[in-house]
Amino acid sequence: MSRYLVTSALPYANGPLHIGHLAGAYLPADIYVRYLRLTGEDVLYVCGSDEHGVPITLRARKEGISPQQVVDKYHGIIKKSFEDFGISFDIYHRTSEKIHHETAQEFFKILYDKKILIEEESEQYYDEEAKMFLADRYITGTCPNCGNENAYGDQCERCGKSLSPRDLINPHSQLSGKPPVLKKTKHWYLPLDKMQKEWLQKWIESKKDEWKINVYGQCKSWLDQGLQPRAVTRDLDWGVKVPLPNTEGKVLYVWFDAPIGYISATKALTKDWKKYWQDKDARLIHFIGKDNIVFHCIIFPAMLKAHGEFIIPENVPANEFLNLEGDKISTSRNYAVWLNEYLEDFPAKKDELRYVLTSIAPETKDSDFSWKDYQARVNNELVATFGNFVNRTLVLTQKYCENKVPQHDKPTDKDEECIVAIKKAKKKISECIEQFRFREALAELIDLSRAGNKYLAETEPWKIANDNLERVNTILYVSLEVVAYLAVLAEPFLPGTSTKILRMLNIQKPEWKNLEGKILVPGNSLGQSELLFPKIEDAEIEKQIQKLHSTKNMSEAKSEIQNPKSEIAGKPEVTYDEFTKMDLRIATILTAERVPQTDKLLKLTLDTGNEHRTVVSGIAKDYEPETIIGQKVLLLANLAPRKIKGIESRGMILMAENSKGELSFVAPTKDSENGSTVK
Repeated sequence: MSRYLVTSALPYANGPLHIGHLAGAYLPADIYVRYLRLTGEDVLYVCGSDEHGVPITLRARKEGISPQQVVDKYHGIIKKSFEDFGISFDIYHRTSEKIHHETAQEFFKILYDKKILIEEESEQYYDEEAKMFLADRYITGTCPNCGNENAYGDQCERCGKSLSPRDLINPHSQLSGKPPVLKKTKHWYLPLDKMQKEWLQKWIESKKDEWKINVYGQCKSWLDQGLQPRAVTRDLDWGVKVPLPNTEGKVLYVWFDAPIGYISATKALTKDWKKYWQDKDARLIHFIGKDNIVFHCIIFPAMLKAHGEFIIPENVPANEFLNLEGDKISTSRNYAVWLNEYLEDFPAKKDELRYVLTSIAPETKDSDFSWKDYQARVNNELVATFGNFVNRTLVLTQKYCENKVPQHDKPTDKDEECIVAIKKAKKKISECIEQFRFREALAELIDLSRAGNKYLAETEPWKIANDNLERVNTILYVSLEVVAYLAVLAEPFLPGTSTKILRMLNIQKPEWKNLEGKILVPGNSLGQSELLFPKIEDAEIEKQIQKLHSTKNMSEAKSEIQNPKSEIAGKPEVTYDEFTKMDLRIATILTAERVPQTDKLLKLTLDTGNEHRTVVSGIAKDYEPETIIGQKVLLLANLAPRKIKGIESRGMILMAENSKGELSFVAPTKDSENGSTVK
């Protein structure tokens, strides 16, 4: 018997759960864990709320409450949603607990005492008015990749580009609205570059044939770029305090303390936690979304290896993203199917959601959830196929066999064919689950119910009941065996349905490893039959679609009110002296070409009157290169040079953006000379 420690990514306690979270990290893990338990393995499934980091402090500022009040509120909502939905954690913990702070601090101190961490002083952005260093999300500015003026210091949400605060053009603090200044501060770094050379690259390359292709591919991309030392501390008031003297106002970086939450949760669960984390025969499996791949496949293994007493992950079966009705799920826009709201609207349809999300799981690429597809899958597959077969079998048994498991004799080729289908399904489902191919495993389960329907349709027991009851008994016994196997094989995917079927068959759940022979005993009485799945009506689906549309329209209207495209809003005031520092000049585009491996960037050569200069501009979505040759533009000529995709860009052309996000040139008159200044 193997020992497993299974984790799901710790959700941020700054908002409720949506179906994208479920499909990515929690439902796949729950299926896997339920399967391991059925096979008799020793497994712990741990998770908890990630309660530190900037998203928490931003939410607290937005709601006018303390960070602790934020995490208390959303931890409760998230935990209840998981419990109501039936995700089978052994513990759902939280990183604000004392045991977590102590565990994270001890972990840091061990790395510090072993002289693994690098201590460095560097310049970081500081808000002089707020008197604090600014975390990445407290800084906004213009994205150098696409020109979005509201990009964050860690990422542009328009083009998806990962950024650092110093990449931003015209950065400003979200606290005061003023431009931040650079100020020296001391932090500790994990030397990932050194670890890559010593063992990390070789270890990840050894996982090429074991890990999912999307997981290995992302890791390889990071390694090919060359890893850099990564800070494990930051200047912030909210978080796990750095356990060293003279470090007031410094906490452990959330990416460092959050995965240690898996360890502290296990410690809170059992005094035998070490046998799951420090026994070389234990197997550590992380279920995450693709945005967490680097942290769980590179950084956390590096931390564990550096510590020296922990096992490192065996597998990290990360999923891609789930979209909604053809659009990205967005917490900020409130565009999502929230789990707590789904459970209010469909309290008896937990397995239906489990089924649909598993059948469209984004295992190797992004997938899309739509309410119409949800309805079709439930009605056509669960109701008309799976549920129909179970119901037909039990109704026929009640009618012809006095609601008892019948005797069986003289099996025919069709009977044997159906029995073989059972064994094949069990073997295939096992293989798929163990290889993290849950969509395929679920398809095998439905195919077994299809085989049962086909068997009943071909043998037609209702037609021979008057003349050959002995044959009817055999047909219904074989059909009931298929139902019994479906009950057990469905447990990882549809636990509520499995329990219902077992109750209707009046049997205890057998262990997976014992599913080799017959399950049912002739003569045993069956329980009361019931429909497994009610049909989903059009009105129920239309209500959900309208709810989504209403939310989306309200969000767009609110965004337009708060950030009207026609006005310059939400930016700090500038003085006349600051304005006069800008050198605005007329220029003409001489050449234009696309920047390779980008969708939005054009490389432009501009005639400024006294020279030709190169500018990289994010206008490729709106203009083809050949159509803008000869176009006169306004150029911010004294913008500091910046390398974009390896090209030195000297300046920025000014564009107008309408309410639809479309760009157009701020065009001077045709007789304006190149080099003319704009005042």
